[in-house]
Amino acid sequence: MNADELRAKQAPLKQLYRDKPEAALIPAHAEGTLDLDDVAIKVRSWHGDVTAGLHKAGGGSGELACSADMLLEAMVACAGVTLRAVATAMGVTIRAGKVSADGIWDARGTLAIDRAAPVGLTEVTLRFDIDCDADAAKLERMIQTTERYCVILQTLKNPPKLSVAIGAG
Repeated sequence: MNADELRAKQAPLKQLYRDKPEAALIPAHAEGTLDLDDVAIKVRSWHGDVTAGLHKAGGGSGELACSADMLLEAMVACAGVTLRAVATAMGVTIRAGKVSADGIWDARGTLAIDRAAPVGLTEVTLRFDIDCDADAAKLERMIQTTERYCVILQTLKNPPKLSVAIGAG
């Protein structure tokens, strides 16, 4: 897809969202079914179910998906798609590229060993390795724009209001 094709696809959407801002509020949903025989959950995804379980550091076998890895995978996916859209719009040709994310979490927190230890990822680094025809300044603008418009990255930088509800099963 080139810049003109991308603009043509997005133009009617942008106009709709300008005319009817409520149309731009897009619901997102995730759902999983608890595994009654294991400490695990089967999460429905776009391309099949993914079973997530305890990380080896928390007593798991290491054979099931780790939720922290899945979060980083979502960030890599969003940043990669956003980068491709930004590069396309800027007319930058990407010859090769890789997006990776690395995080750190403290198992003492999630295992309730030390109440002072945090629960959750405390450090995340998103890395772009890009071979493209942009000079250093344009590449920097491209990465900054990607950071600005990546939904998952911005969600983590500016956490949403969260609530927890109990359903009737």
